[in-house]
Amino acid sequence: MNAVPDVAAARLPVRDRYRLSLAILCHIVTSCVSLIFVIEYYRRLLPLAANSPQLVVAAAIGVIPFALCSIVFAMRRFSFGYALGFYFYTLILGYIWLVEFSTFPYGHRAAAISAFLSGIAFIIPALFVTAPIRQRFALTAGQLHIILAAIVVVSIAILAIGATFQFRLAPPADMYKFRAEIDLPKWLQYAIGSVSGALLPFAYACFFQFRRYALAALCLLALVLFYPITLTKVSLLAPSWLVFLTLLSLYFECRMAVILSLLLPILSGVVIAALYRYGLASEQAFVYFGTVNFRMIAMPSSALDFYNDFFSTHQLTYFCQITLLKLVMPCPYKEQLSVYMADSYHLGYFNASLFATEGIASVGTKLAPISALVCGLIISLGNRASAGLPGRFILLSGGLLLQILINVPLTIALVTHGILVLFLLWHIAPRDMLGDPPAPSTLEPKR
Repeated sequence: MNAVPDVAAARLPVRDRYRLSLAILCHIVTSCVSLIFVIEYYRRLLPLAANSPQLVVAAAIGVIPFALCSIVFAMRRFSFGYALGFYFYTLILGYIWLVEFSTFPYGHRAAAISAFLSGIAFIIPALFVTAPIRQRFALTAGQLHIILAAIVVVSIAILAIGATFQFRLAPPADMYKFRAEIDLPKWLQYAIGSVSGALLPFAYACFFQFRRYALAALCLLALVLFYPITLTKVSLLAPSWLVFLTLLSLYFECRMAVILSLLLPILSGVVIAALYRYGLASEQAFVYFGTVNFRMIAMPSSALDFYNDFFSTHQLTYFCQITLLKLVMPCPYKEQLSVYMADSYHLGYFNASLFATEGIASVGTKLAPISALVCGLIISLGNRASAGLPGRFILLSGGLLLQILINVPLTIALVTHGILVLFLLWHIAPRDMLGDPPAPSTLEPKR
């Protein structure tokens, strides 16, 4: 196996930047084609107008300005903010396309402009604020191994405790039906979120970096064992997702790996949908499109449509959905926002990204870009905390958070899913032990 050297902090040769730009362009086109199929097969679920030449052309014209902003991903260095920024870029791109088809009566043009500005406001600090934080304390090799052993032991303990409250081997098709019956203590929810979202991926990345593959596989096994307890698609797909990111990072530079991590799954779904349309793919094969292209990619974008509609006729939260703030300020929403969305639109309980929750729901479309800017600055702390670590290590240890954050508010993910814990671990991780000095040939263009 010829692994691609880690070049997290390197400048790509001009030729490779062109390849990166081409991959981004392919991703944009593929995403738009995917959304055409989503509208064709799922428009009755998402209240969208049918595809028509006029609407498709209008949607294509609408995404061009935001598509042009993608050039920044071909220019900037890899960081956690880069990876998350590209995922959020895809989310916003999807909404700008879908809003042309929305049948909701809120102001579509103002909402699309707000989404555009919010995406840019998040991307700027997430990609450009990367200066390292001075490392006042770094773990020794022995201390790191103790922490890794503790993560494995604590994970097993949390699994055992969780299994006493809930353990159901439900098929993926029924997970949403049975999930509503789960009632875990709050502390256990926080523990499961932090262990599965941050601690186990961190341990997996460390063990893989040390070439201790058996222990890395143990981390993957522990991750999937959380599925019968939580019945979430993230737990179910976590091992395969981390293996997929690992393979991409071995064969491609980290920035290209991030782009391909979305492009390849979406492209596969588009091919399946096209074959299905002409009777060349089965219903079972089409399940892939429904799972990946619709639920995992299009739904986070469509969530902005639902939140814009709901909060065009309901009071804003002004962040009172945050549990601590709800204790000290009046709030018109006694339950979680997902409950009100389920009652209003009958699509089940679904949360949404920071653009919907910290943005639209909390401050409205006019101030949503400011909220996105603040969130981008928070994510940039991860860039600064992880500065000096190998790009592959950052990608693998933060890989599950990419999937979590497109579906979960940032304020929840910071604590419940262990983002702050991961940032701390990145900051104190020993660079000399985890680092891989890149080969000189990767740092300069060939002469």
